[in-house]
Amino acid sequence: MLMLPAIVVLLINNYIPMLGAVIAFKNIKYSYPGFIRNLLESPWVGFRNFEFLFKSGSSWLITRNTLLYNFTFMVIGTILAVFFAIMINEVTNKRVAKVYQNIIFLPYFISYVGIASCVYAFLSYDSGLVNRTILPMLGLEPVDWYSQPKYWPLILNVVCQWKWAGYNSVMYLAAISGIDQTYYEAAIIDGASHWQRIRYITLPMLKPFIIIINLLALGRIFYSDFGLFFQTTMNSGMLYPSTIVIDTYVYNAMATTGDFGMSAAAGLYQALIGFVLVLSANSLVRKISPDNAIF
Repeated sequence: MLMLPAIVVLLINNYIPMLGAVIAFKNIKYSYPGFIRNLLESPWVGFRNFEFLFKSGSSWLITRNTLLYNFTFMVIGTILAVFFAIMINEVTNKRVAKVYQNIIFLPYFISYVGIASCVYAFLSYDSGLVNRTILPMLGLEPVDWYSQPKYWPLILNVVCQWKWAGYNSVMYLAAISGIDQTYYEAAIIDGASHWQRIRYITLPMLKPFIIIINLLALGRIFYSDFGLFFQTTMNSGMLYPSTIVIDTYVYNAMATTGDFGMSAAAGLYQALIGFVLVLSANSLVRKISPDNAIF
């Protein structure tokens, strides 16, 4: 009885919507009254909705970009989040530590529309700070950043980490605060330095939490931060070789064709691949370190 409300919410919000996956295999028609009738009576098309992902010339490009960006974001993001969490935890003045924490957490609340405007203010060819001030000081020529794909892997990584590092560090800071302080007290008595306490107590204690967070992140490695790739790049077609990912590709296809079946097919493809990756990574972790596996 205590579990019943949670089970009902789970069914309504998580399981019943899974029935919508059938859209990926249908050519949805809107000629019938009511969504359910449209869903049931629209003709089956099999795997035709998946063809636009796999038969287009961009299939390898968008898959490569999606995987590499998300893997890079995950690795660098984990390193920065753990680093900031440890540094804030080492600040003895808790009021000052809160100030530092709020400073690095603040970018999380800025929308990608605002971030895109800030990036444009830096990188605009005619009026950007980089082209008008920084590059002339170094004796370099202005760069048309929004037409040069080679610079954007670095730019997107910087923007992503600037926005998310503070938010992610809060989770690790909470995990650090849960470590039994008697370990640190015993280490201090034994003469351990700050670095030794971090190396031999904090990092090993964080290891299970880091593994769990990254296992869960693997489930969304085929999903991209749409705002980052669409807003920050201004959806510039000249940058597509290094910025287009599955989500922006599907959006552009939807805007052109209006075919919801294609979008549903892409979402189902991303979910299935993420599910397989989580199971595979969890099996690997269970073989190496059974205590750190999710299940």
